Amino acid sequence: MKKIVLLMLGLALSLMACASPQSANEAGSLRKIKLPMGYIPNIQYAPFYVAVDKGYFAEEGIEIEFVYSFETDGMKLTGAGEIPFTVASGEQVLLARSQGLPVVYTFAWYQQFPISVIAAPELNINEPADLRGKKIGLPGLFGANYIGLEALLFAGGVDPSEVMMDAIGFNQVEAYASGNSDIVVGYAANEPIVLTAQGFALTEMRVADYVQLTANGIVTNEETIANEPELVRGMARALARGMEDAIANPEEAYEITGKFVENLADQDKDVQMQVLKVSSEFWMGERLGFSEPQAWENMNDLLFKMGLIPELVDLSKAFTNEFVP
Repeated sequence: MKKIVLLMLGLALSLMACASPQSANEAGSLRKIKLPMGYIPNIQYAPFYVAVDKGYFAEEGIEIEFVYSFETDGMKLTGAGEIPFTVASGEQVLLARSQGLPVVYTFAWYQQFPISVIAAPELNINEPADLRGKKIGLPGLFGANYIGLEALLFAGGVDPSEVMMDAIGFNQVEAYASGNSDIVVGYAANEPIVLTAQGFALTEMRVADYVQLTANGIVTNEETIANEPELVRGMARALARGMEDAIANPEEAYEITGKFVENLADQDKDVQMQVLKVSSEFWMGERLGFSEPQAWENMNDLLFKMGLIPELVDLSKAFTNEFVP
C-alpha cells in the first residue's frame, strides 16, 4: 500500500511539473493581455483566432484582447512597458530601437516578407530593374509597402530617384481597377487576390523572391523578458499551435475566424480562403516562429541605406529565438 501511495504521489508531482501556467495558478485566473494587431480584423489573423478559440492561450494562463490600431502605436506602448506584447514587422523593431525603445522581437509569425508589386501585364514588369522610370502607387512613404518597394529597387540596382512614388493611401485596388495606377504595391495575400477575383489581369513580383527580410511577428520588451520569461514562452507556444492548426485545417480556421471578423460571412468565401492559403505560405518554415539572422542583417542594412536609421542597430538585442518552441 505504501508503494502505491508513493507511486501516486510521484505521478501527481510529475503532472504538476508538466502543468501549464493556468493550471498551476491556484486562483485559476488568466493574465489579461491587450494585443495590438496593426490592422483591422481579417482572416490573415486566423492563427491568433484559432489559438484563442481552441484555448491554447488559456492553457498558457493568458486571456487575449485584440486591439486593432496602427503598428507604431503598439510599438510605443510596448517599448514604454505599458503593455507586454504587440504584433509588428521587423523594420518597426529596428526603427524603435534606433530611437531608444527597448523592444525585442521574439516570434516570427511570417517567415517571408509579404509585399508584392502588382503591374499591368502590358508594361512587362518581370524583374525589379523593369521598375526604372515608372510611376508606382503605394499607401505612402512609410510601413511595409514602402520598405518592400525600396528593397526591390535596391535588389534591381534601381536608385529610388529613378522611380516616381505616388502616395495614394490604402486604395491600391481602386487605383489599379480604375486605371489611375498601372503599378501598385500591396500585400501578396490581399490586393493581387482581390483584383484577380474581380477579373483584372496583372503580373505580380514578390519581394520575398528577391530579398529575405524580417516580417510580422510578436514583439515584447526587455523588462518582460527579464521578469516574465514564461509569459513570453507561453505566447510563443500558443501562437505556434494556432499556426499549425490553421495551416493544417484552413476550413476550420475559416469557420473560427468568422467568430472574430463580423463581416466575414458577407465576403466571397473563395476569395477569403485564397487569402488564407497565400498567407499560410508566408508563415511556413522549417521551424515555426524561428527568426532568420540573415533576414535581420538584410533589414538592418536596408534601413541604414534608406537613411531611416542613423546607424546599424545591435541585432543581438533586437531579436531572440530563445522562446521559439
